[in-house]
Amino acid sequence: MTVLEAYLGPLSQCLTPDVARRIVDYRPDERTQERLDYLRTRANDGLLSEAERAEYQEFVETLDFVGLLKDSARALLGTPKV
Repeated sequence: MTVLEAYLGPLSQCLTPDVARRIVDYRPDERTQERLDYLRTRANDGLLSEAERAEYQEFVETLDFVGLLKDSARALLGTPKV
């Protein structure tokens, strides 16, 4: 268990079922998703500038956090990960 997982566990107990469902259903807006896809492609091709690398790293860290939050919300709702 990571520090973040240990920290989020008790916090997830504050979620209501409605909020948990909204977290599970959350998706980034189209513009954000397009930027992430662009950076992912450039990263896979080894073409990121230093600024893009920092931005992409921030995306990765954010996605990890949101993923853990979604896992906590799913656990509260008793729904499996898709």
